[in-house]
Amino acid sequence: MKVLLVNGSPHQNGCTHRALEEIAQVFEQEGIDAQFFWLGKEPLSGCISCRSCASKGYCVFDDKVNEFLKLAKTADGLIVGTPVHFAGASGTSTSFLDRVFYADKNGKESNFWLKPAAVVMSARRAGTTATYDQINKYFGIMQMPIISSKYWNMVHGSVAEDVEEDLEGLQTMRALARNMAFFLKCKESGLQAGIPFPEQEQPIHTNFIRK
Repeated sequence: MKVLLVNGSPHQNGCTHRALEEIAQVFEQEGIDAQFFWLGKEPLSGCISCRSCASKGYCVFDDKVNEFLKLAKTADGLIVGTPVHFAGASGTSTSFLDRVFYADKNGKESNFWLKPAAVVMSARRAGTTATYDQINKYFGIMQMPIISSKYWNMVHGSVAEDVEEDLEGLQTMRALARNMAFFLKCKESGLQAGIPFPEQEQPIHTNFIRK
C-alpha cells in the first residue's frame, strides 16, 4: 500500500514537510509506503475550465498536476499538507487541487474514489481550522473517506525547528497516520473477503435556475 504526501509549501523542508515526515515515519512502521510530492516554487496555474480534460483524461497544462495524476493511479491514500496563508490554504495548494480533482472527474478516471484522505496544516499562529474545513471539502466531493486524528491536524512554528517543540502537534500527526493505516488495512481485508465496492449511479446535475 502507498500513500501520497503532498507538500503545498514553497519551502521544501519547512514546517509542512516536518509534519508530513512524522506521518511517514509511522507509515514505515505500519508497512505502508509514503511518497512525498512537493509542489515546488514555480507558479501553478488555476483551472481555466476549458474542459479539455474531459476528452484527454488529463489537464491541458502539462505540469505538476499531470505528474501527480499518474502517481494517483497506483496510490491507496492521500494526505495534503499546506501552510496557512491569510487564514486559508496556500494558493498553490488550491490551484493544484482544483485542477487535479476537476481533471479526474471530467476524465472519468476515478483515481481518488473511496481512497482515504486527510489534510495537514502548519501555521505560525491561527487560521488552521478554516484551512481544515476548506481542504476537507475537496475530499468530500470526491467521495474520499476523511481520516481524523485526536485533534485538528495542525502543527505550529515559523521554521521546521519550531515544530519539534510542538509535541502535541507531532503526536496528532502520529495518531493520524495510525488511523489511516488502520483504515487502509480494513479496506484491503474487506475487499479480500469479497465485500464489493458500493454501486455508483450515473451523475445527475440539477440546475437550480428555472425559467
